[in-house]
Amino acid sequence: MKNLIFSGIQPTGALHLGNYLGAIKQWVDLQNEHESIFCIVDYHAMTVAYDAKKLPERISELALDLLACGIDPEKAILFVQSQVPEHTELGWIFNTITPIAILSRMTQYKDKSEQNKQNINAGLFTYPVLQAADVLLYKANLVPVGEDQVQHVELMRVIARKFNKAFGELFPEPKPLLTEQARVMSLSDPTKKMSKSLGEKHYIALSDSPDVIKRKVRSAVTDTHAGSKSPGVENLFAILEALGGEDLVKELKSQHKKGSLQYADLKDVAANTIISHLKPIRERRTELEKEREHVGEILIQGAKRAQKIAQQTMSEVREKIGVR
Repeated sequence: MKNLIFSGIQPTGALHLGNYLGAIKQWVDLQNEHESIFCIVDYHAMTVAYDAKKLPERISELALDLLACGIDPEKAILFVQSQVPEHTELGWIFNTITPIAILSRMTQYKDKSEQNKQNINAGLFTYPVLQAADVLLYKANLVPVGEDQVQHVELMRVIARKFNKAFGELFPEPKPLLTEQARVMSLSDPTKKMSKSLGEKHYIALSDSPDVIKRKVRSAVTDTHAGSKSPGVENLFAILEALGGEDLVKELKSQHKKGSLQYADLKDVAANTIISHLKPIRERRTELEKEREHVGEILIQGAKRAQKIAQQTMSEVREKIGVR
């Protein structure tokens, strides 16, 4: 059986370096090896407070970034989740067979509840079920994830087994595809993952100009604990390594161990490496911004391709569950 990959990303606006190195860079490689479906999961973005007026713009900005990074609509299907209503239909059906006890143990639910104490809603609790529907709707058998998402893929496997046992064999049990993902931390607080929610100084957007990138990297926190391993320095090393500078990092680490590494030099090297790597992405994005109608058409065509698969799956699901 040929492998089919499914992965989704929430539309929080333009991508940052952490998104790129943590996921999108791997997606670009995977689309050359496997059948791939990539989805902008706007329904998932509704589980926390958001500005409805800004959502269309955020979807558009994310699509631009994904295409600029190298997601190829000739090789992969790229679409917006809400344009294929079968996602929520299958999500509801899966809700009826998913034990609450399992959902209550989901680590990310506990984390997100802590971050969104004013809006702990049912969607926040059941979004892993919709996530399972996203994947199983296409009978995907591989899900590229980091370690923190393995628990969610295990839930998908549980749901597939429960459905198959109750109604007859239909869904594969997807496996996590653990890719070599860089864990990029905040520039201003290297104990936290890089995130736009922390503020502008904490992240590097893929669309940032070279001057902005230099300014942000030069102001990055380095030594926070004298005499101990600095998370800020380690973060810059990790970024350099993820961008292909393994030999350079080896030399810089050697200097750091000897105490001869100047942090200003490290920051300059990091900034220049980031700028060089992001240059073709930024240039491609500039061209795509002139072709927004074409980008919109890519998403429309992607949704049509996705829905063709989704409708076939739901026809099989309805027959099995007794709904005609």
